This record gives sequence, structure tokens and C-alpha cells, in this order.
Amino acid sequence: MVKYLDNNSGFNSWVAARDANSKKSKFSGFLTWTIVFLLAWWAFSVWFTPKQQPVVENKELDVAIENIANIPVKSIESEKIQASVQGIRVFNISLKDFPEKIHEKDSVKLLADDKEFIEVGLLANGTAAPKMDTNWTLGSVMKWKNSDGVNFSRTIEIKDYVITVKDEIQNNTKRDFFISPYARVVRNAEKDTAGVATGSIVFANEDIKRESWNSISKKSYAWATQAGFIGFEEQYWQTIISMNSVDQTLKVHPLSDGRIQAETLSAPISVPAGKTITITTNLFAGPKTPDVLKVAAAQISGIDQTIDYGWFWFLARPFLWALDALYSLVLNYGLAIILLTICIRILMWPLTRKSFSGMAAMQKMQPEMQRIQKLYANDKMRMQTELMNLYKTSKTSPMSGCLPMLLQIPIFFALYKALLIAVPLRHAGFLWLQDLAVMDPYFILPVLMGLTMWLQQQLQTTATKIDSDNPAAQTQKMMKWMPLLFTVLFAWMPSGLVLYWTVSNLFGIGQMWWIKRTTK
Repeated sequence: MVKYLDNNSGFNSWVAARDANSKKSKFSGFLTWTIVFLLAWWAFSVWFTPKQQPVVENKELDVAIENIANIPVKSIESEKIQASVQGIRVFNISLKDFPEKIHEKDSVKLLADDKEFIEVGLLANGTAAPKMDTNWTLGSVMKWKNSDGVNFSRTIEIKDYVITVKDEIQNNTKRDFFISPYARVVRNAEKDTAGVATGSIVFANEDIKRESWNSISKKSYAWATQAGFIGFEEQYWQTIISMNSVDQTLKVHPLSDGRIQAETLSAPISVPAGKTITITTNLFAGPKTPDVLKVAAAQISGIDQTIDYGWFWFLARPFLWALDALYSLVLNYGLAIILLTICIRILMWPLTRKSFSGMAAMQKMQPEMQRIQKLYANDKMRMQTELMNLYKTSKTSPMSGCLPMLLQIPIFFALYKALLIAVPLRHAGFLWLQDLAVMDPYFILPVLMGLTMWLQQQLQTTATKIDSDNPAAQTQKMMKWMPLLFTVLFAWMPSGLVLYWTVSNLFGIGQMWWIKRTTK
């Protein structure tokens, strides 16, 4: 009877050990497939995920494109931008603070093509309104008077990156008429940029809506709203139009010649006989930076919400703030990224220390583990039971190093997004890298990253050596290929992101070495 109980107890211990080991193996496999899934999800979301489509509209703003070659062109400028004005059009907008290429003086130009422009106009019912070929009387105030005696005057003011167009309509007749103000941006279509919001951007009914270049090149989209704005965005720049009209329709659609038009059309506004009304339209042409957009929001409500920080916005936003703060100290974005990496590592130190201490304890257990493996080489059930008892009594786990890797996943995606949209990082150099916002052209940094990842993995594997008969050993073998996989993947990532990962690996190696030394 006693012998039966002993055998049953041993069997139960083996079952418990098997179940515990199975759970650890499942968790290890879960971690591996979680990383693979997240990488696949990221790639899919960047290149393939379709975006939610608004209601499709087929109506277009009926405004002819007339020849305005004979209309005089005047220049307007602020400290930040310079633009050309021809009739009711604004085009060839230069951003003075941003060179087009590294080490060149030519500034970034928006709407620089001869068929790209912003147009601010009026559609009239009951009288004639200025058209694109109208020859205004030029001066500090542009003026024009139609045959009915209605006076139109236009004042253009410019502050930072916002151009404000004020139209004053003075009805000197004895009858009422209606005016429908409109504004439109016409430009060539671009190719979508992976991982970055590009194409049309709309703020309607207190909500930001985006459509890719690919979508708006094929279909028309419209939104009815009380107030809002519409325009186009690139990786670093935006061109936005906004009217102070209450009821308006925002629309984006392809033109017959392949260009794309974004427009806002107001509901008809009454101009009573003997009265004067004023219509204000704001145009924004500038960088997508929080400080610039915050200032512009005083004139264009909601524009400060247009930066796409991604799913992990709660991490990406403070990362950008910290990056700018660190840059103000060291005056180099490469050094700022290194300092940011160290700060992140320090914040994660309590969890990292606990994890590395567990792995160091596992390394100390190696002699005892090897003794158990040799002693019960022919009794796998007993071996697993004894190993599980050893883990339990020493309060360690073979999977103790997984938590820091899991925490790195949201940090990676948040920093990836932050570095892609960081305008100051554009053309920011570091060592042999001329632009931290693009890939390393020599692939030096991805290779260094792969080597540091491999070295860190070797230290972790030494500390958590798993018997070949353990199901978790298969997962450990799969993890050996991760440095190579990450090297290939990171080869086309922004070099600033690869710099972060490389420094993070080096700092992690140093932390592991220090913990192993202090726990001897």
C-alpha cells in the first residue's frame, strides 16, 4: 500500500512538472509568435491595411481653369515663408527655414509646379464676382468693381506659416444677392510613404479624417460640416485651407488631368442691399511640428490635432518632447537619441534588474542542473520533477528574461513613429550618417545592431541554458535567428531608430555584466 502511494506521488510530481514545463514552453512559444505577429502586423498596417472610407460624392466644384498668364504676379512673405500671388491664386510657397537638400541654400517649396496652387474665390448668384482672370487694382488692398457697382476688396496678411485672405463685399445696389465663398488646393498626386500619413487630411465635425494618395487618385470623397478644414499632407509638410463660413462642404477628388483637388465650398451667404460683409479664409503651408501647429490653431481651429502619432501616441508624444529637450542640451540629434535611450533604460531598470538577476541566478544553478541531468539521464520524468523543484526552491524561471523584451515592443513602435514624423530630425547628421530620418546608406549601423543583439542573446542564453529534451529548447533555437532577422529588417529603417536599438543593446549588455559581477 505504501509503495503504491509512493509511485502515485512520483507520478503526480512528474505530471505537475510536465504541466509546469509545458506552460513555460507555451509561454516561450507565445512570446516568439507574439514578436513575429507584431512585426507582421506592423508591416501589414504600413503597406496593406485599407482605411475607413467616407461617403463618396460625385459632384465637383464647377470653377473653370482659365488662362491667367497675363495677370501680374506679386510676392508676399513673412519671416518663415515666401509666396507668389496671382489674381486669386497663391502658389510657389517657400519654407525659408528648411533647405530642400543637405548643404544647399534652396528652400523647400510647396505648390511649386506651374499647375499647383491654392485658390480663394467667390461664386455669386445675382451679380458678377471676381474670377481667376480678373485684373485687380493692386496695392496694399486688392480692389475690383463689377458692372453692377458692387465693390470687392481683398487684403492678404501673412504671419509665420498662415496666410489670411480677407474679402470684403460692399453691395451698393438696391437688391440682395448671394455669395458662395470657396477655396481649393490643386496639386499633383504623390506616392504614399510607408508608415506615414500622406494624402488628404480633413477636419470635419471635430474629427480628423485621412485618405491616402492612392485612394483620392481614384475616388471622390465629401464631408458636410459646420466648420473645419481640408488640404494635403506629406511626411513633413501640410497645405491646409479653412474658411470662417458656418455651413460648408469639404471635398477631395481627382481631376481629369491626374491632379488632385481638395476644396471647401460654403453655403450661399446673403449680401443685403446697401450692406457690407467680410469673409475670412486662412491658408496654412508649413511643417508638421507641434509648436508651429499650436500657434496656427489660433487661426485654424483643430490644426494642432493633425500630427499622426500612431497607436502608441501616449509614448510617441513624450518621446518627441524629450528628444527636443535633450537636443537643446547637446545640439546634436544623434547624441540626443543616445541620451533618450539611456533615459528609457534607466526608467526600465527595476524590471531589468529583476529579470537579469533571475538569469544570473539561473547561471549559478547550472552545476546543480547538470548534476540532475546526469543523475537522471535515463529517467526523464524524475529529471523534470527535480528540475522543477530546483526552480521552485530557488524562485527562478528559465523565462525570466522575457519581460524586458515585451516592454521593448511598444517602445519600438512608438519611437519608430516619432522618428518618422520628427521634422527636426530631417537632415540631422551624426558621425557618418547625414540624415537620421532615413536608412543608413552603408548598412553599418544595422550590422552593429545585429552584432550587439547577438552578443546580448549569447549572454542571456548562457544564463538560461535549457536542456535539449525540454520543449522550450525548440523556442530557444528559433530565437537564435532573431539577430539576423532584425538586421535585415532594420537595414531599411530610419537610422535614428537603429541607433536607439543599438545603444539599447549595448546598455543592456553593460547592465547584465554589472548584475552578474555584483551577484557573484
